[in-house]
Amino acid sequence: MSEVTRTLQHVTAQLPGGGEARDGQVAMAEAVAKAITERRHLVVAAGTGTGKSLAYLVPAVLSGSKVVIATATKALQDQLATKDLPFLAEHLGAAFEFSVMKGRSNYLCRQRALEIALPGDQLALDAVDEAELGPLSRQVTRLLRWAVDSETGDRSELDFEPSPRAWAQVSVNAMECPGAARCPSGDVCFAEGARTRAEHADVVVVNTHLYGTHLASGGHVLPDHDVVIFDEAHELEDVAASSLGLELGAARFRALARNARNVVTDDPGLLADLESAGDRLESALVPWRGKRLPAGLGQELADVLSLAAERTSRVTAAIRQGDGEDPKRNRSMQAAGHLGGDLAFVAAMPPEFVAWVEGPAHAPVFRMAPVEVGALLADKLWGEVSAILTSATIPPLLPARLGMAAESVDELDVGSPFPYEENGLLYCAAHLPDPRAAGYEAALHAELETLIRAARGRTLALFTSWKAMQAAAEALGPKLPWRVLTQSDLPKPALIKAFTEDEASCLFATMGFWQGVDVPGESLSLVTIDKIPFPRPDEPLLQARRDRAGPAAFRLIDLPRAATLLAQGTGRLIRSGTDRGVVAILDARLAKANYRWDLVRVLPPMRRTRHIADVEAFLAAPAALPG
Repeated sequence: MSEVTRTLQHVTAQLPGGGEARDGQVAMAEAVAKAITERRHLVVAAGTGTGKSLAYLVPAVLSGSKVVIATATKALQDQLATKDLPFLAEHLGAAFEFSVMKGRSNYLCRQRALEIALPGDQLALDAVDEAELGPLSRQVTRLLRWAVDSETGDRSELDFEPSPRAWAQVSVNAMECPGAARCPSGDVCFAEGARTRAEHADVVVVNTHLYGTHLASGGHVLPDHDVVIFDEAHELEDVAASSLGLELGAARFRALARNARNVVTDDPGLLADLESAGDRLESALVPWRGKRLPAGLGQELADVLSLAAERTSRVTAAIRQGDGEDPKRNRSMQAAGHLGGDLAFVAAMPPEFVAWVEGPAHAPVFRMAPVEVGALLADKLWGEVSAILTSATIPPLLPARLGMAAESVDELDVGSPFPYEENGLLYCAAHLPDPRAAGYEAALHAELETLIRAARGRTLALFTSWKAMQAAAEALGPKLPWRVLTQSDLPKPALIKAFTEDEASCLFATMGFWQGVDVPGESLSLVTIDKIPFPRPDEPLLQARRDRAGPAAFRLIDLPRAATLLAQGTGRLIRSGTDRGVVAILDARLAKANYRWDLVRVLPPMRRTRHIADVEAFLAAPAALPG
């Protein structure tokens, strides 16, 4: 027995309830250890219940390497930082340090707080009567008081949720911060403190967006490391595309003008012109909302961007004339430099990028991203570190799409220890009309009612659109004897808590609930999915990818994305070894389309049926019902 397996067995025996490491968990741990030792890459599909966190943490820590773990969701980041890593530190038998590092805007900026508190003695906070302040001032005052005693300045440690405007008063983003060396508060900076802790830690937990920012910066955000582990790796392609692109809207021009007012005092017209350029950009973007922009951007938009670049350059020159010791000047200089750089990048947009406009009519935003991330990741990442990519569902062809050379990567599927064939039933309502046909909605609602009654409530109904969710809730809520919760009722954590505690309740939700929902036990015995979740045909980035893929676009672009999301939604059902229930796909294409097996093959290996009577019998079985 290897050291990795022996240690993993020891650690898992310390878990509540004890037990042994599962076969799949051991296989994954050994593969991770081998990849790190041989400096190769590894892609691992680790089904629900594998225990993948310990399967990669144990070999990663034992390797003695500097490790960064990137997660796509805050929930997993918190699980690693507050549960898995502290548990491992206590029971591993080998000392190691870990830390969490977030983007700068997650930390209170001591310098901005000090500037708000001045002049005098930090606002004489003890003498402030919050009852005399407005809502914004009250929140800012609470934040300043909190900062006095906080050890980390991390927003997540607040005991209240400040408004975005209040938090903006006491924080900076990476495009504004001039760095510790050019800031009077650099030696006591919360963000720099997090960076220092990360420098000394053996394991650093970040989110995937921050890792993407690290790559976009040329490797200057995170500490040097030997190994990166991407958990929830099915998100990596889209997150990388977003991070390696840019976003440009009127808000950036207004923010720069606002922040520079105390620096550019002799020519306020410069700042007014800058804000006007932002307004003109906003107007030029409105007609393009939700659309992909042509390669040349269109003459009007190109002219507006050229004007914006010229005015940004003039403001930058004016800021540069200010006092080099003034922190406000340095922050403005940093923001102006980033804005000017982005405008120059847009003007020389490489052919491998695509541009489009998104956001509401009152605040449209210009977006630009690489059509394919593979070449960029091959250049910036895969040759620098040993990478472990893992998820419960690995999209087809993921290594190739991410630019990983076939000879440098190994792939492994360790399955799941859960008894899907005994405890799960996959039902496809093959008799329903095509989702695009008239009459589908009424038939869907009737089918849903039948299914929910068979499950006696206890249903998570997943929908591909907000409109479909609301229509179903309005149609079925009055008919069902059980409580019907919808995504619009409560924040996500409170909604899941209410659904879990009211055992017979139903939860109707959209895309945000297709993953990251963990409700084991009797509260969830039926998961329904209204349609195969194909991406929108007019989504600009995917349009560009389809153009490149040509006739193979459906199988290379749309089908893998739908399969991955369908597997994620299906995975909400069986969350423990004793869970039992039905997944109902209310889209007849899963039973009839020529691509159906591409979808079915990525789903958990449950028994399958097209007959509602089988579903009713399965849910009526004693093991499926409480008592």
